[in-house]
Amino acid sequence: MSVSELDDPEVKGKKKRGRPGRPPANKKPRKSPIDKGQMGPPRGRKANGMAQHNGDGDPVTLFEVVKLGKSAMQSVVDDWIESYKQDRDLALLDLINFFIQCSGCKGTVRIEMFRNMQNAEIIRKMTEEFDEDSGDYPLTMPGPLWKKFRYNFCEFIGVLIRQCQYSIIYDEYMMDTVISLLTGLSDSQVRAFRHTSTLAAMKLMTALVNVALNLSIHQDNTQRQYEAERNKMAGKRANEKLELLLQKRKELQENQDEIENMMNSIFKGIFVHRYRDAIAEIRAICIEEIGVWMKMYSDAFLNDSYLKYVGWTLHDRQGEVRLKCLKALQNLYTNRELFPKLELFTNRFKDRIVSMTLDKEYDVAVEAIRLVTLILQGSEDALSNEDCENVYHLVYSAHRPVAVAAGEFLHRKLFSRHDPQAEEALAKRRGRSSPNGNLIRMLVLFFLESELHEHAAYLVDSLWESSQELLKDWECMTELLLEEPVQGEEVLSDRQESALIELTVCTIRQAAEAHPPVGRGTGKRVLTAKERKTQIDDKNKLTEHFIMALPMLLSKYQTDAEKVANLLQIPQFFDLDVYSAGRMEKHLDALLKQTKFVVEKHTETDVLEACSKTYSILCSEEYTIMNRVDIARSQLIDEMADRFSHSVEDLLQEGEEADDDDIYNVLSTLKRLTAFHNAHDLTRWDLFGNCYRLLKTGIEQGSMPEQIAVQALQCSHYSILWQLVKITDGSPSKDDLVVLRRVCKSFLAVCQQCLSNVNTPVREQAFMLLCDLLMIFSHQLTTGSREALQPLVFNPDSNLQNELLNFVLDHVFIDQDDENQSMEGDEEDEANKIEALHKRRNLLAAFSKLIIYDIVDMPAAADIFKHYMKYYNDYGDIIKETLSKTRQTDKIQCAKTLILSLQQLFNELLQDQGPNLDRTSSHVSGIKELARRFALTFGLDQIKTREAVATLHKDGIEFAFKYQNPKGPEYPPTNLAFLEVLSEFSSKLLRQDKKTVHAYLEKFLTEQMMERREDVWLPLISYRNSLLTGGDEDRMSVTSGSSSSKAGSIRSKKGRPPLHKKRIEEESMEGSWMMRNDTLQTPGALQAPQLTSTVLRENPRQAAEHLPDQDSEPGSESDFVHNPQMQISWLGQQKLEEVSRKDRTAMNYMKARSGGVRQTVRGLMEDDAEPIFEDVMMSSRGQLEDMNEEFEDTMVIDLPPSRNRRERAELRPDFFDSAAMIEDESGFTMPMF
Repeated sequence: MSVSELDDPEVKGKKKRGRPGRPPANKKPRKSPIDKGQMGPPRGRKANGMAQHNGDGDPVTLFEVVKLGKSAMQSVVDDWIESYKQDRDLALLDLINFFIQCSGCKGTVRIEMFRNMQNAEIIRKMTEEFDEDSGDYPLTMPGPLWKKFRYNFCEFIGVLIRQCQYSIIYDEYMMDTVISLLTGLSDSQVRAFRHTSTLAAMKLMTALVNVALNLSIHQDNTQRQYEAERNKMAGKRANEKLELLLQKRKELQENQDEIENMMNSIFKGIFVHRYRDAIAEIRAICIEEIGVWMKMYSDAFLNDSYLKYVGWTLHDRQGEVRLKCLKALQNLYTNRELFPKLELFTNRFKDRIVSMTLDKEYDVAVEAIRLVTLILQGSEDALSNEDCENVYHLVYSAHRPVAVAAGEFLHRKLFSRHDPQAEEALAKRRGRSSPNGNLIRMLVLFFLESELHEHAAYLVDSLWESSQELLKDWECMTELLLEEPVQGEEVLSDRQESALIELTVCTIRQAAEAHPPVGRGTGKRVLTAKERKTQIDDKNKLTEHFIMALPMLLSKYQTDAEKVANLLQIPQFFDLDVYSAGRMEKHLDALLKQTKFVVEKHTETDVLEACSKTYSILCSEEYTIMNRVDIARSQLIDEMADRFSHSVEDLLQEGEEADDDDIYNVLSTLKRLTAFHNAHDLTRWDLFGNCYRLLKTGIEQGSMPEQIAVQALQCSHYSILWQLVKITDGSPSKDDLVVLRRVCKSFLAVCQQCLSNVNTPVREQAFMLLCDLLMIFSHQLTTGSREALQPLVFNPDSNLQNELLNFVLDHVFIDQDDENQSMEGDEEDEANKIEALHKRRNLLAAFSKLIIYDIVDMPAAADIFKHYMKYYNDYGDIIKETLSKTRQTDKIQCAKTLILSLQQLFNELLQDQGPNLDRTSSHVSGIKELARRFALTFGLDQIKTREAVATLHKDGIEFAFKYQNPKGPEYPPTNLAFLEVLSEFSSKLLRQDKKTVHAYLEKFLTEQMMERREDVWLPLISYRNSLLTGGDEDRMSVTSGSSSSKAGSIRSKKGRPPLHKKRIEEESMEGSWMMRNDTLQTPGALQAPQLTSTVLRENPRQAAEHLPDQDSEPGSESDFVHNPQMQISWLGQQKLEEVSRKDRTAMNYMKARSGGVRQTVRGLMEDDAEPIFEDVMMSSRGQLEDMNEEFEDTMVIDLPPSRNRRERAELRPDFFDSAAMIEDESGFTMPMF
């Protein structure tokens, strides 16, 4: 009991319960303290509801004190209790205003209102004084001050109940008033009132639950004392003590009944309505607090009557509410003693919880997995195998928190040892007989059964936090691979050995790098000192172990390419100083010897690249072992280069008579040298010469095997790059530059010749190398103070550019449906299709880079852009990025390229269908749709793209009237239908530019053309109308041809800015280049690239069949450079139009509100009004009915009726929630739940 309560004799006794919000019935109405002649209210409090400021300017209201949080909350509460002792009404008025102000309401409840008005009337009055313009209130305001306020607000309520728990809360006045007020506020239409009061009520309930728990404990103690005293012998029994204990027990029971009544009032009056509120934050508060109650006072609350609310809310639409449900349940399932009470709930909602492991909100999915793990820990039988399998596969999730949580579940289920005696017996053993031996086997089996063998790194990363001891037992893993199995132990199969090696390498990488694999996480984070020390220790441990074990593993599996390729990744994670520091050079020699054997036995690319990388790592100059490794590497290269030279001579001498052995000798040696040349500088062995001879012979004779040609091209490419590295790193002489230029020029010529090779792999390799070398030896080579390298710059001539473009058109934009129909349904064929598509995308990307970096002329991109729609699914992203980058380089040239691509498609259509085009055909629609997509890429800022769009229209008009109809001038020009395509870009023209373009169009028109109205002239009519839209000129009528100048002028006047401002703007805009109507000076029309086959190509498939979803196309490009000359006038015009629009909107809005909203609000706020909107129940009605049949309420409420609190089952609309407002036709605003 607080000191402040003990000093007050008036609040000790029970008082007869009065109506909340009014004085007790058996007392006379109180006079105000002023009437009584008493002193004023305590310093810092309110009299008559008005704030009193002290001289120092300190916070004077409860709201300000709690918001600032400068005073200890207990002293704040004690001050309030003191004021309550002096005058209960004034103190309660202070508390009421505290809740009102915490809701963000500027109104104040006065003492007269408190004494004479019902709660509903007070709330309605406060609602009218609410600030409607702002949707923020203290609980939703951002910033640390308001975050602290929320904490202080909750703490204040908890401390208030704790300090009043021995007497004041039983006076039948304070708690009735507060609960009645909060119940009324929680039923308000105003979100701020509802949110704040619900939080206050839930925290109040939590504090009362704590009081009830303490009372229960006291009751039990009193009962035990009473029983002990009563069981004493009659002579030793103290009757007075028994009477005191009986009296105390009775008093505690009465208090318990009072507290239970209060809790029932809050639960039934607030919780059962607000847990399904339309606002997710309010629902989350309710669920969070009911979880606290069930954990704090499980005897009273942990039963199906309360659990059902959490179960139902698991189906909530908002992730934050589902998250609160799961966390509340986690707190319960953590305590194993509570499992029997949770059994029915688990059986009923287990399926829902398991399904939430796949929740679209990752935070929810993580907590669901953790909850399932807790259920598993509490009861092995609670989850079926199917339930567990649903969680198992999540260890391969790309989202790391989900995967780690699933890894914890997997560890608990499969890798936790449950037999302490067996574990103690096995703990003394090591290696394959250790406790981890069987667990590693189990991990291998799990990995194989999951059939995701390319994701071993993900599996290891998922288990890393929970199973590090197991995953770092490299000794056990090595013994399982090297040693023969003991009697009765199963032998690892070949697949299991491969899987174990793959997992071992992944654990080594995870330990050495100490960060998740690629695709998980947002990059490397900075390690803490502890993590860094663990990383260093792990790296030393694995190095010391595998320095000795790796040569033995390589020796055992040296013939197995897959295993060897994985094992050879291990040295890159070594701490190579251990070789010299630990005097382990003999193990280094063993490793080099085994690596050499692997190189000589294998020709697979993966294995050879792994060997090459191993030599590269061991040859690092920072380590003392570098010389020893360099000697071994040089010996190996010497042998291979000598063998290659002799085999090439033999092959070239025998010519067409060469047998398979000669070809194999050249190919196998060349593969090895190519793999090493990638990571090592082998220019001193002059491999380019022999490779060039092989390529020239193949071109001349046409009989070189394709694999030899591919490898020779790649090896020559590496040789040129290494020569370039030497030159750029040093100070090259003129002779060096001449030699490299001659070598590069000759190789480019060979690659260009190989583009017509009969073998597709050779053609593709030559194309990729050509694109790469043209990029490397482009004009960008001289940037960065490298002007001396100017002689090495190559600019492709027009013939080479056309050959490259031809190659792309012939090998990238192809349909493979026909040629693969015979193999439909074959999974391997599907994989081949994906691989082929990947290759084609690489080819297109390589050529697109040449366009972007201005190595190939931009008009060549027209043949790429025209396929945007047809091949959108395969290459849409590449083409779109190319278009974006080229526009950044040159907007006008890019626009001319776009119109050229449309012209090419139009020409193809003319050649296919003839001059009489069917404008309703899907082909024409496809071209128009492509034009519409191109128009969208110009974005919303017409100033930036002004010249480009005008140029596009100029070229389009010239193209449309380029050829006269051979039948005579009275017939439309051959390309006139192209104007219908061009009209898709009219919306991107400024108004004055439309006039200019229209004037330019009229230069091509005769009087006869302007008067024609037949269908064949509709493209011209449509295009002219699109240019006249938004202007003052007459429109051409499609049906009658009559002018409508009067109507047009009336329409054009609507929504204009003031005339003098508009005139100034138009004069400034028309003073630019666009005003030169007679001589429209724009860059000349683009010439089509020297490639006749693009326009005369076969009839394309119907473009409409390949239209992508329109929603997938963003409608703007935001990274173009503004034209500073045009920016001011454009922004000024936009601003004036926006102001005018807002004025009109504001007037309409005020008319609507004045007519309907306020009357409607008042009507809905009347005391007896019926609710008009139903609550949003998150779970289905069927589930509710089922649950109501199965669960029964344990607490029954029988409170006297109160005019201040209405029991409601529905929620009224929120008139102050800006996020949920729409306006109907009558102007009345209402929320949509």
